[in-house]
Amino acid sequence: MLERMAVSVLQAGCRAMWGFTPRVIPPIVAALGAGGSLRWFAANMPRYLASMHVLGARRVHLAGMVVSLHNGCLYCAHGHGYALELLHLRDRDRLFPLDSRALDAWLDLPPRELGNRVHEVLRSAGMHAEAVWADTTLALVTGEQEPVDAAERRLAHLVRMFGTMNRIAVAAGCHELDEAQNPVNKDVAVKRRNSALRAAAV
Repeated sequence: MLERMAVSVLQAGCRAMWGFTPRVIPPIVAALGAGGSLRWFAANMPRYLASMHVLGARRVHLAGMVVSLHNGCLYCAHGHGYALELLHLRDRDRLFPLDSRALDAWLDLPPRELGNRVHEVLRSAGMHAEAVWADTTLALVTGEQEPVDAAERRLAHLVRMFGTMNRIAVAAGCHELDEAQNPVNKDVAVKRRNSALRAAAV
């Protein structure tokens, strides 16, 4: 009963933010328990939302995609990658050069190869300044670097937060892809245009 209530509360919160119910919520509650899952979200979501404001949504979702790919979680990598796609199209009126549906081919890549592929996408997208951000993310997730300033401490928190979700999603076998983990997911016109451009680009 308590776990069902916790699932309902967390699903309602995600629907309000993103316009859909993430499939990973029941596994999170099952793994952490009713009280544990609510405490985990209460401890992490405010800082996550603050980082979205301070760092920018693109950097947060880029970090989410990179961390999730490194950790072998296609479910989470797609959720963040798709958010990047929609934000790029909405704000720059151009198709993002990476189709998040193709990220399965990026799983289990060595960090250097993953970094190279991310750099190539960012260059194609005109997001040259984000290459250093992607490198820092990889260095933090692999343990090669410790955070040295406020921005990197925020990033280190994201690495830990996404890592927990990755482990739970992978252990639960969350393979079916979901929607974008960002409020832009509620913009039906952007989603339709993104789909149309993807189809035309094939």
